[in-house]
Amino acid sequence: MQTLNYEGLLINNGDTKKIKDALVVEAALQININKEPYTVVMRTPGDDFELIRGLLYAEDIYKRETNLIFEVVEKRENGFSIINVTIPKKLIGKGYLNKRTLLSVSSCGICGKQKLEDISINGNKLKSNSKFDFHKIEFMFEEMKKQQDTFELSGGSHAATLFDKNYKLLTIKEDIGRHNAVDKVIGDLLINNSLNKVNCMLVSGRVSYEIISKAFIAKIPYVIAVSACSSLSVDFAKEFGICLIGFSRGKKATLYS
Repeated sequence: MQTLNYEGLLINNGDTKKIKDALVVEAALQININKEPYTVVMRTPGDDFELIRGLLYAEDIYKRETNLIFEVVEKRENGFSIINVTIPKKLIGKGYLNKRTLLSVSSCGICGKQKLEDISINGNKLKSNSKFDFHKIEFMFEEMKKQQDTFELSGGSHAATLFDKNYKLLTIKEDIGRHNAVDKVIGDLLINNSLNKVNCMLVSGRVSYEIISKAFIAKIPYVIAVSACSSLSVDFAKEFGICLIGFSRGKKATLYS
């Protein structure tokens, strides 16, 4: 259930008529860790295990390759769900200490951070030996667009895709939230033990610091967006050794780092 039909009144040049529009679903997902509530994420239902796996990876809570045990505790018709993930206590990372006490909304990954220090990311700058053909960008976005089924229906979802060095699409996920879609694609490849194949990530909207930090943690050297890049995303990309490209539309693109 990624879209629902809602009635509306279409106003066009002074004329009005009743219509039914497909709207992208936004619903709450409560994530429990070892049966204790950790956070509530506003997301589009579907690929919830992948979302959780990617989120825990990005939050430095679970970085191991071994997959986790997920249990659907509750699932309602309106999309609200509670999912518990079991992690051996000795394997829980330091990120768990920065336990989210606020609702994590679909448009802002910084919500839920408790202190300014929690947004800092540490690690060595990425070094990629793979070459990148910038002429392939248009082709990759065309490949992504072909599989944006929820966007095709609603016009309201974001998408993230991961490609390998041969420009082969590895996974695509959609969500109401940009960073949720990123968590889903990263989580998908983590579950399938193929994250090391990724060379490039495409996103359907703008790029914030949060998306760059997730790319850095997942060791993705190229990030390309159809829309704008924030100042902090460019600063982070330069610091982390990530090639960041924005405003990728048709044969045009802007290289920032």
